[in-house]
Amino acid sequence: MKTHVEVSSSRRKQRRAHFSAPSHIRHRIMSSTLSKDLRKKWGVRSLPVRKDDEVVILRGTRKGTKGKVIQVFRKKWAIHVDKVTKNKANGAPYQLPIHPSNVAITKVKEGKDRLARIATIVAGINARKGKADKKIKTTN
Repeated sequence: MKTHVEVSSSRRKQRRAHFSAPSHIRHRIMSSTLSKDLRKKWGVRSLPVRKDDEVVILRGTRKGTKGKVIQVFRKKWAIHVDKVTKNKANGAPYQLPIHPSNVAITKVKEGKDRLARIATIVAGINARKGKADKKIKTTN
């Protein structure tokens, strides 16, 4: 059932909007789930991936590999994790691209802006559920 008058339900138009999305919207689309203990700590299921977050790969041939995000490549819808590399024919290593939906964040790089964003997400979730605001403690 169509829920929003101004947004198309067409598969073709949805795909076009997704793949031609601008960078600030790709940021939100390129989110990853949080580990169970972080979900409990922050009260959020997922966050946009950021450089220096620590992740574990959940799907694919590199499943179970842990590492730090060294680059978020929005143009190619991929992230690069420090220990996930392959070698070219000449022996030079290159980073394997991983889609953010295939990883879980195990350690969040905290900063003022990140904590503020988490706080607004939590406030929105709580408003929908009709709960009081949960205060986020800063560790800085």
